[in-house]
Amino acid sequence: MARSLYSLGFIGLSGLSVRAQQTVYGQCGGTGWSGATTCASGSVCTVLNSYYSQCLPSTPSSFSSIYSSALPTTVASTTSFTSTPTSALPPTTTVSSASATPSGTCAPNSPPSSAGKLRFAGVNISGFDFGCNSDGNCNWTGAWPPLAEYYGHDGVGQMTHFVNDDGYNVFRLPVGWQYLTQSDTTAVATLNAANLAEYDALVNACLATGAYCIVDVHNYARFDGAIIGQGGPSNALFAQLWSNIAAHYAGESKIIFGVMNEPYDVPDINLWAASVQAAVTAIRQAGATTQIILLPGNNWTSAETLVSNGSADALNKVVNPDGSITNLVFDVHKYLDSDNSGTHTDCVMNNIDNAWAPLAQWLRCHGRQAFNTETGGGNVADCVTYMSQQIAFQAANSDVFLGYVGWAAGNFDPSYVLGETPTETGSTWSDTLLVSGAMSPKVNGLVA
Repeated sequence: MARSLYSLGFIGLSGLSVRAQQTVYGQCGGTGWSGATTCASGSVCTVLNSYYSQCLPSTPSSFSSIYSSALPTTVASTTSFTSTPTSALPPTTTVSSASATPSGTCAPNSPPSSAGKLRFAGVNISGFDFGCNSDGNCNWTGAWPPLAEYYGHDGVGQMTHFVNDDGYNVFRLPVGWQYLTQSDTTAVATLNAANLAEYDALVNACLATGAYCIVDVHNYARFDGAIIGQGGPSNALFAQLWSNIAAHYAGESKIIFGVMNEPYDVPDINLWAASVQAAVTAIRQAGATTQIILLPGNNWTSAETLVSNGSADALNKVVNPDGSITNLVFDVHKYLDSDNSGTHTDCVMNNIDNAWAPLAQWLRCHGRQAFNTETGGGNVADCVTYMSQQIAFQAANSDVFLGYVGWAAGNFDPSYVLGETPTETGSTWSDTLLVSGAMSPKVNGLVA
């Protein structure tokens, strides 16, 4: 059934109900809402758009009392961290290697008063990853550039619309290793000039919008079924691939390097961290010295298990050639369906208690940051609700969370279960419900 799309309306709430109070981060208003409209102590019913209002903490300190019971009690102690923003990037908290691994017990902590606005919000523009399976087996001819000039969807128009009409400022551009090298069965590091030119067309179109652009190698830590550094391509070959990619984009300050999409079932997380370290070193030594590099953990880079599966501790040891961790950011994903697969239309959770609150605690205790580069849900009302809650929590903790990137647009048809592909009628673009109801920065007002 067609559903009306709503835009941001900064309207006041009046005639508040005297029924039971809503919990923190619960819904408290919006068109058609018949539940509680007053919020638990320490939170305020805040209008995010005319479809959705949410109980948000009235002060940053509310975080500690609300979530202390859900946070780990045996992580490292608080310490002072040095802020070293890079002029070519949005302001990000960076730390020296000496302060990256504090010891002892870190008490539940709160975001600083400056938190509240995320730095990034965007969409995955898919197509160059088509033809790739999760075993790292790719048929490079299966890639479908999301560009009208290559008979794909109008990725340029999509990105222009997302920036101008929605306020997005980052796009993730997944691409298969095999496509970049035009080699399906033999792992090589040399970039194929013709294929790189096609991928460049998308990257350059992204940069032309003024947005940041994530170059994401979409191979699940594998090539043709074998794990990088653990029976598959060597760390040296993987590093050379990234050296070649980084050298090509070293002069672009708005390129973000996504080392690898969704490693999973990696037998030795410390060996995987060594593979990531090889890539980081290669990127920096190729001349890309200031850009953000995204560090992916095991278990499909799940935000919920980044700490528990050992990825956080292992990747916390990855450093720049100078020993710093400046602009090395954890790459995490989190969907809102029942099994975190991103394959179901319905959403059943906001991921706050099980994933984001514990992860925020660990990141803050260790002076690190994370970027949610894949998230999404179906275009149904419950996904609007839960996505709004997830984004609001991340924004309230924006000292440790950089932002979110929805999955997915590009060459996905609007009928795709997680489709965020806008439709064009004449010169007018129309967004999907999840984008227009929750994820658009101009709707949620939570992106700087």
